[in-house]
Amino acid sequence: MIGISMGDANGVGPEILLRAFQEGKLPGKFVVTGDYSALRKCNELLGLRAPLNVMADPAGYRSGDVNIYDAGMLDAEDITPGFLSKKAGRAALSYIKECTLLALKGEVRAIVTLPVNKEAIRLTEQDFSGHTGCIAAMCGTNNYTMMLVSDKLIVTHVSTHLSLRDALEQVKKDRICDVIRLTHEAAEKLRPRARIAVAGINPHAGENGAFGREEIDEIAPAVQTAHKNGFDVSGPVAPDTVFHLAVNGHYDAVVCMYHDQGHIPLKILDFEGGVNVTLGLPFTRTSVDHGTAYDIAYKGISSLTSFCNAYDLALELSE
Repeated sequence: MIGISMGDANGVGPEILLRAFQEGKLPGKFVVTGDYSALRKCNELLGLRAPLNVMADPAGYRSGDVNIYDAGMLDAEDITPGFLSKKAGRAALSYIKECTLLALKGEVRAIVTLPVNKEAIRLTEQDFSGHTGCIAAMCGTNNYTMMLVSDKLIVTHVSTHLSLRDALEQVKKDRICDVIRLTHEAAEKLRPRARIAVAGINPHAGENGAFGREEIDEIAPAVQTAHKNGFDVSGPVAPDTVFHLAVNGHYDAVVCMYHDQGHIPLKILDFEGGVNVTLGLPFTRTSVDHGTAYDIAYKGISSLTSFCNAYDLALELSE
């Protein structure tokens, strides 16, 4: 069983879920944490006619339906596609938490998360930085990382949702070693080999200290330690060339030092097909690699590719 959190009710999450189901792109069994009212409204607006079943416990599962653990937090009038809403943000956070609890209880073997609006959620929970940190906190782990996967490139991150100033403080040997290990464990499952490049953070990877010492003091020592632990790892590699090398077959994954260093090349190469994976959790978690797309919500034109890839990857990694 796969768990799917519905995402922001005013975004593209509900329609992506229902359209993917109607097109037969969700093999196997899954359950949804969300609001029945949103899925029913989306069904009606787009004329999808997907069969919806509200279930109170696993015994209520009905084969051939979209089975929903209904949060009951939104009424039909609360759902205003394309608009940011505090109420929808609070509900979206509850879907994430309920789906995570299902995984922790063993009722689902993996979770797939549809997009939320961080600003909407922060109207209720000011410290919310994203799915990854929220789910990791519920699992009681600090040793996790974000990985983005596409057929063209795999990247992981030493830090994600931090300012650049704060991200520099996270470039530490021990943290980089942890991310290298997590990257290796995932790449072994996804690629024939697990050749890892570790990107520098400064221009030209610091050019021997001319443009900063992070490479000398933190990144290179982490790479040396990873070598001793038996990992096939190179670095620090200049960040302006490392992705070119990876795409051309020299590396299977790139460890990046901060959010945009990894996200920009992945989204240029495969904006619609990329999948977000959280490594280091006690279960598999994947996500679409796009936002709520309020401008096209409930119009039936959003791409299904990232969600379907995320669902398929959840099946693969959880096996």
